[in-house]
Amino acid sequence: MAEPRHDKLFYYTLLPFASTSLAIVLLLASILAVNSLPAIERYGLSLLTRNVWSPVELDPEASDYGLLAPLLGTLVTATIATMASIPIAASLVYVSEEVLPARMLRVRSAISILVDVMAGMPTIVYGLWGALVLAPLLLNYVYQPLNKYFGFIPLFACSPYTGLNILTASLLLSIMITPFVFAVVRESYTQIPLSYREASLSLGTTKYEHFRIMLGIIKPSLIAGALLGFGRAASETVAVTLVVGNAFNLPYCLLSPGYTVSALIANQFNNAPLYPYMESVLLFSGAILLLLGLVSNLAGLIMLSRVKARV
Repeated sequence: MAEPRHDKLFYYTLLPFASTSLAIVLLLASILAVNSLPAIERYGLSLLTRNVWSPVELDPEASDYGLLAPLLGTLVTATIATMASIPIAASLVYVSEEVLPARMLRVRSAISILVDVMAGMPTIVYGLWGALVLAPLLLNYVYQPLNKYFGFIPLFACSPYTGLNILTASLLLSIMITPFVFAVVRESYTQIPLSYREASLSLGTTKYEHFRIMLGIIKPSLIAGALLGFGRAASETVAVTLVVGNAFNLPYCLLSPGYTVSALIANQFNNAPLYPYMESVLLFSGAILLLLGLVSNLAGLIMLSRVKARV
């Protein structure tokens, strides 16, 4: 049967708007790629393997750049944040969908609204709270005891002189991305067929066992939430810049200040035109962030499609 004419008209009317997002991404990627060429031609792939940041204003040949520290800092902070956000998000889903009875619908709605508010809160608010409240608390009650009693572990071996470090940035990011992970997991959890739930409960499972079985059904959703959260954490700028410490150190110790790619761009881009190749290097690092975000988000969408096919 032929497609109705008004449906075709509706499709072709919306197609340009739907294509806008793809066009913007392609345009952004091409701009970053073109402007990254001078840095690639000058330093090659050693930009990814060397830890140096030595701009010289008057002598282009003396300038030297390497992105190893911020790249590793981005991967470490985003990974820790993702690993911390998954159990928090799963716990929120458990409370809202299994612990609270159906008659407490308002409480369930309040939890969802609170999470939505957290997702929409400006990142500068998170950053200020992290720098002024979270960092001092962690320094006095977490980092110093960690260094004192577990200093033999390399990750906690450095003395925590300040609360602005890699671990603080990771924990702050975990709070920021939890709403996104929660939304993905909860959406899939509520779509589990009632027959699956009844089959699980008919076996005499406890609430914990029942929840584990339900999570097993939507396991790809957990992975998708983790991937989407990872991409969100890797690209965060303002909040991380305020709490990561902004020191060009390799992240071998979580209690020392570090750097991320987004923080590097935020701190250095205003001065970049004054130094040879610096602007191109920063745009190259932005291209890496774009690629990382695209890969993680596409992988997350693929995992979500698996969940829809399963349930």
